[in-house]
Amino acid sequence: QVQFVESGGGSVQPGGSLTLSCEVSGIIFSLYAMGWFRQAPGKERVMVASILTTGSADYAEPVKGRFTISRDDAKSRMYLQMDSLTPEDTAVYYCNVFGGSYDWGKGTQVIVSS
Repeated sequence: QVQFVESGGGSVQPGGSLTLSCEVSGIIFSLYAMGWFRQAPGKERVMVASILTTGSADYAEPVKGRFTISRDDAKSRMYLQMDSLTPEDTAVYYCNVFGGSYDWGKGTQVIVSS
């Protein structure tokens, strides 16, 4: 059974930072490209960052230059460093394999507000 457990969300002021963590079980983590996704209220879930097995990363335009994705294959964990947060980053954040083909975890809520 594949499981994704996201953590690290919270409430921050605009301009603040958060680091999200994703713990993965049930798959050989090192063999999979991974992604961070988010779903804002009333909107569809979208991928904001991805990382290949090589460590090569890609970002959606709204977060480029502000978010940094990383992975630790030895720990089956993935991270998302989020800097210069804006209210538009408010969403529930999820992790999954690239393409989101497994069942979703509960996500972690990020609220950016003054």
